[in-house]
Amino acid sequence: MSQQGPIRLIYVTASMPFGPGEEFLVTEANELLRQGSELLIVPRSPKGGLFNQDGAGLQQFSLRRSLLSPAVLASAALECLRHPRTTWRVWASLSSGRSVSVFAKNAAVLPKGLWLARVARDWRADHVHAHWGRTTATMAMIASEATGIPWSLTLHRDDIAHPNLLATKMERAAFTRFISRSGMDIARRVGASGPPEKLCVIHMGVALPPRPAAEAPGNTNEPIVLCPAHLYPVKGHEHLIKAMGILKDRKVTCRLWIAGQGHLLSALNQQVVDLGLSDRISFLGQVPHERILEWYRERRIDIVVLPSVDLGNNEHEGIPVALMEAMAHEIPVISTQTGGIPELIGGGAGSMVPPQDPEALADALEALVVNPCLRSQIGLAGKQRVKEQFAVERTVAELVGRLRLAVRADLLLG
Repeated sequence: MSQQGPIRLIYVTASMPFGPGEEFLVTEANELLRQGSELLIVPRSPKGGLFNQDGAGLQQFSLRRSLLSPAVLASAALECLRHPRTTWRVWASLSSGRSVSVFAKNAAVLPKGLWLARVARDWRADHVHAHWGRTTATMAMIASEATGIPWSLTLHRDDIAHPNLLATKMERAAFTRFISRSGMDIARRVGASGPPEKLCVIHMGVALPPRPAAEAPGNTNEPIVLCPAHLYPVKGHEHLIKAMGILKDRKVTCRLWIAGQGHLLSALNQQVVDLGLSDRISFLGQVPHERILEWYRERRIDIVVLPSVDLGNNEHEGIPVALMEAMAHEIPVISTQTGGIPELIGGGAGSMVPPQDPEALADALEALVVNPCLRSQIGLAGKQRVKEQFAVERTVAELVGRLRLAVRADLLLG
């Protein structure tokens, strides 16, 4: 790479662009390409088809190989034969942890990490960047150890709370990116803070709509509230359903759409039936990401709510992209004082309530349901917050700046 030339970047994911679960990475990958990076996306465990049109556009920049495919195993074996000392050093680093389960998971990706080393060397990569601090980061670290190509990682939430050799990875990486300040605090609490000069907070970003939001008045008679969240305990759906029951008792009319799937569906559906809310709450299942954004553009959604909770042991939200996307479309949001959420909606950019407090949640919902002017005010404040701090053009420019510094430092040392 020249001083101002494009960075040849290997971008390690869990499965993106194949299969669901990492849709929020598509926006960042596309923006890296738009800003001039040469990108090779390497999913650790590609599964299923391309999950949306944006992901389909990234297929040509992706290298799809299953974790233990013949090509991966053959390449790993060749790497072992040609570089036995390096392979032994890598194996020793994976053995440094005390957890047998962590070692087993890392050993399972060792062949693909050695395969990735050959890919990075043959593709002449300048840098390897991994999302998540678990086995995707293990792959990137192995490739770096075997080739000398610098690497870095982005940490999100669960991968910090339940670390996998995280202190070692943060020590050896060129830099560690957190997507929230609360994530950095968690890392300190679990003893994986890393060298301060190697740490940075760079948010995940979202694309701002190309046009101003439609001027449609919304659903004035029966406002639509959307909860775009999988049905997992950390999302706190039960408290939102209780809040809807409180609104029914208060004769406040609105409808709740829950978009997501998960193992709590049966229990939550029974709660809705028990509270007599079947005419007010609809479970939509898995809704394509493009459809949700279409609803926002068409102003079919009046309020977005995410009633997240803190499960203890550092298990809580990071900064939810689901909230950012709604805010970018001037949709007012309601969420809780957990994890990194205050970094996003604090100071009036959204309505924030204590977690596990259905009464407070009902109060916040009622205030927005009955007052379209307040919805507009908070929606505009939310969009301004996203524009200033969470627009993908800004966040990717920060990330590229860190990548360039890491590549230049490596060139100077080399």
